[in-house]
Amino acid sequence: MSAVVRRHAERQVPRYTSYPTAAEFAADVSPLDHERWLRQIGTDEPVSLYLHVPYCRDICFYCGCHAKMARRDDVVRDYRDALTQEIATVARLRAAPLAVARLHWGGGTPSILGGEGLARVVEALDRHFVLAADLDHAIELDPRYVTEDLARQLAALRVSRVSLGVQDVNSRVQAAIGREQPTVVVAAAVHRLRDVGIDAFNFDLIYGLPLQTVETLRQTCRTVTAFAPDRIACYGYAHMPQRKAGQRRIDAATLPTSAERLAQADAIAHELLAQGYVRIGFDHYARPDDPLAHAAAAGTLHRNFQGYTDDDCDTLVGFGASAISSLPGGYVQNITDVPAYLRAVGGGGLATARGCRLTTEDRVRGRIIERLLCRFSVDLDEIAPDQGFADELAQLQSLAADGLVDVDGRVITLSDEGRAVARVVATVFDTYSRDRLGRFSVAV
Repeated sequence: MSAVVRRHAERQVPRYTSYPTAAEFAADVSPLDHERWLRQIGTDEPVSLYLHVPYCRDICFYCGCHAKMARRDDVVRDYRDALTQEIATVARLRAAPLAVARLHWGGGTPSILGGEGLARVVEALDRHFVLAADLDHAIELDPRYVTEDLARQLAALRVSRVSLGVQDVNSRVQAAIGREQPTVVVAAAVHRLRDVGIDAFNFDLIYGLPLQTVETLRQTCRTVTAFAPDRIACYGYAHMPQRKAGQRRIDAATLPTSAERLAQADAIAHELLAQGYVRIGFDHYARPDDPLAHAAAAGTLHRNFQGYTDDDCDTLVGFGASAISSLPGGYVQNITDVPAYLRAVGGGGLATARGCRLTTEDRVRGRIIERLLCRFSVDLDEIAPDQGFADELAQLQSLAADGLVDVDGRVITLSDEGRAVARVVATVFDTYSRDRLGRFSVAV
């Protein structure tokens, strides 16, 4: 990468899985707002559901998710019961049941609920909502806990896609991040899932981890592509020990430099493209025949709280501690503290903690940012013909001078180098975070 890209890649910017970002959520969004927005979802409108399970048996040092360790089974059972209660509460607020097109489990480690626990939650969903016959049902899994029994149970629940957290296959890196996971463990998980008919896979990789080098990541890519996953997501590690206590167990002296991170991202791209994958946005890759690749080619790619997706549902309803919903009136996030979440749901109410009311301006700017991150081009006249954006167009001139974007009237197109730092370009249209970018992860 050029020196210009290296300079911009060190900027701390949002990931833009929403706009406004979660950093702008405030406590003035109340349970009454949450309830009203749930009622506003159209009767026949297909929606996506997200189920967050915050528990893991062990916490990896690098983890930046809302997750905590659970050793006791009764703690997990209580959480499962709270999920079913929250589902019933949302259903009670609706005049007609939600029509569910997509269902995604995240965490944490959702499979910690066990096959029976997962089934109990899915039964509650089926009882209160209308699940599509061709439901897109995805779950995030830790390969170390994928047993033959779990695989069979997931197949029985009509799980159609799994996301495996691989991160890195190098044993020294794994030891440094507290996640020792030999490749044979990943292979066994893939084999067990494919044996029961689950054959759509996403693998998660992370660069910027302690002791990683370009060569270890090249080997990781070669190992991973041998399993032929449909999708590979490659995230840059965000080291924020001041916010995530577990990350304090990582020796910062062993982390790669900014220049090394850029070289690692380049190496990943080179290896995956050489193996026939196509690039999706700035951190995803997919096989050419995957729906994600089709969406990227057709200009229908989207970006939400799961990252890049072909999900065309406008509404996302989140369940579980810390889960975020995208509703007609705005964003709502549930209480993050699990005991407080359990109390709120156990009392028969919503677990609303904070959120953001979406203005017309927010929606316009959100569409612009999504186009920049998904299509790498946006025509301002198509989205907002009556808005001038004089300040933004002026700011873009410096990025154009650096060769990152081309500005042709009101059409903005990212160059090949600009795509690597697309999030930096997106911040030009972000009126909330311009003065607070230091709170986020680096662009690459």
